[in-house]
Amino acid sequence: MNMGRRCSVFITYCAAVILFCVPRQSEADETISWEDSVREARSGHPDLVSASEKINQSISSKNIAESAYLPNITGTVSELTAKKGSSRSGSQSSETTASSSAGTAGPKKNHSTQYDYGVDGKQLIFDGFKTVNDIASAKMDITGAEYNYQVTSSNVRLRLRSAYVGLWAAEKILAVSEEIEASLRETLDLVRLRYEGGMEHKGALLTSESDLARAVFEVNQAKRAIYLAQRQLTKELGRDKFSALRAGGEFGIKDADRERPDFENICATVPILRQLAAQKEAAKYGVKSALGSFFPAIYATGSLGNSGTDVFPERNGWSAGTSLSIPRFEGGSNAASYQKAKAVFGQAEADEKSGRDGVIYTMANTWTVLENAIDNVDVTRIALKAAIEREKIAEAEYSLGLITYDNWIIIENNLVEAKRALIASERDALMAEANWVQAKGGTLDHDK
Repeated sequence: MNMGRRCSVFITYCAAVILFCVPRQSEADETISWEDSVREARSGHPDLVSASEKINQSISSKNIAESAYLPNITGTVSELTAKKGSSRSGSQSSETTASSSAGTAGPKKNHSTQYDYGVDGKQLIFDGFKTVNDIASAKMDITGAEYNYQVTSSNVRLRLRSAYVGLWAAEKILAVSEEIEASLRETLDLVRLRYEGGMEHKGALLTSESDLARAVFEVNQAKRAIYLAQRQLTKELGRDKFSALRAGGEFGIKDADRERPDFENICATVPILRQLAAQKEAAKYGVKSALGSFFPAIYATGSLGNSGTDVFPERNGWSAGTSLSIPRFEGGSNAASYQKAKAVFGQAEADEKSGRDGVIYTMANTWTVLENAIDNVDVTRIALKAAIEREKIAEAEYSLGLITYDNWIIIENNLVEAKRALIASERDALMAEANWVQAKGGTLDHDK
């Protein structure tokens, strides 16, 4: 066996080993359905985790507001040391003096120590209903945070659906692009055969070669588009690492109201409007709370304690009573807080009205776009069916020399555009459906 043959055998062997060891891309890809995508995003999407933590923050704020109703109890321990005959106090000290008395000598204290132990309590009785309204406002903040979670879930669903549909469409475009490439290779073979037989001009041959080169480019472009779509879907699933995903679903519109809905009635259930309503109610309680700052605050007070010169004194005492705190002059801060609270309420009221008007228009717009998109899918399907039939006839006629290359290539290009138009119309319809679901407040739970 000569050296050239050995090299050829070795190269063939290496290629076989590489082909066997390296898995195909399609085998490594993970196929995921839309339902699985929804479940995964619902369980771990970071935006939903953030919205959930906002609910926990609001709950903690409510607990803080409610704590004003609970007794405020403090304990005190003090030790006071003072020299005898002096009003000054300081740390405990001792001095040793000599005594002239016979047979006796030792330390002599010249200070006294006072030990005090006490417990003081304070209970709110009345504060102009400020605490009541603070608690009510905090509860509405919890409600608003819960609706904010639904709004976040709705936004996540829209982005997730957009990513999933984008991957689905990219896969369809790749399949059609590969089909077009294969068809153009056959076209080039036919044109080359006719050119070599003197039945076709060189311009037709060069045009076929150019069309094939573009088809190859579009196949590679479609593959890169799939990679980007996989990146986007991985992100919207909430995954930490990239996954080579495949969309496992098929085209189909599930949420389409062919009759015009009652948008005014539907908008009452939209989470964003419920959130705005909750914010308005919280602001209204905020105004009442600010007004309560002008009223006096009444507390019940009490204390219990022991005091004496022993470390654990037995002498005890207690006291009970009420205290009244009346705001007289606070530099205008209460008045400014009240005016600010009124402005916040006015803003929330205007935001709710503006939001309602915007939601109604958005629903009407997205529904209209969806209906048009559904009708357009039917039109493009009919157009594709006609283009396929025309292409079959034109190919046969060109093979028999009944039509020129220029006429045939126009029909071929029409078929290519018809195939792409159908994918685009189906993608647009799916996205229009996603926008419609989001406009009427559909969350990730919409797909349960």
